[in-house]
Amino acid sequence: MKSSGTLLLAIALTLPLSALAGEAAKHEHGAAAHAGLELNASKKWPTDEPLRQAMNKIRTRVATALPAAHEGKLTPVQYDTLGNDVTAQITYIVQNCKLDPKADAQLHIIVGDIMNGIETATGRQHGEERALGVVKMTQALNSYGKYFDHHGWQAIKAGH
Repeated sequence: MKSSGTLLLAIALTLPLSALAGEAAKHEHGAAAHAGLELNASKKWPTDEPLRQAMNKIRTRVATALPAAHEGKLTPVQYDTLGNDVTAQITYIVQNCKLDPKADAQLHIIVGDIMNGIETATGRQHGEERALGVVKMTQALNSYGKYFDHHGWQAIKAGH
C-alpha cells in the first residue's frame, strides 16, 4: 500500500504542467480557486457518474470538517484522516472518470487545487496552518460547481 504522499506524487505526475503550476499558487480566503478554469463555450463541462459520486463524497467530508477547522477544533489525526479520505476519492476519480480531453484538462486544475489543500491540511506545507488546507479544498470544490455540470451540487459556505 502506498503512502498518501507517494500516491499524491503519482497523481501529480499525471497532471498537465499548467495544473502543477496552479498548485503552487497561494489562495486568499474566499478567492477563486484557480484563474485558469474556463467554461465550455459558456456552458458547464459534462460529468460522469464516477466523478459525481466521488465529488459528492469529497464535498461531504470537507463541508463537515470546515466549521471545526475554522474553530481550531480538528486534531492532527483528524486532518490526516480527512486528507486520506479525500485522497482515496481522488484516486477513484483518476481510475474511473472518463471525460473528453478538454473537460478532463479542466478537471485536472480542480484536482490539483484539491491536492494542494490536502498537502496543507495534512501538514506537508510548512508554514501554513492546516485549517487553510480545508479552505483550499472548499474553494476548489466551489470552483468545480461553477465549471462542471453536476446536478444538485451546492457550494460550501466558506465563511467562519
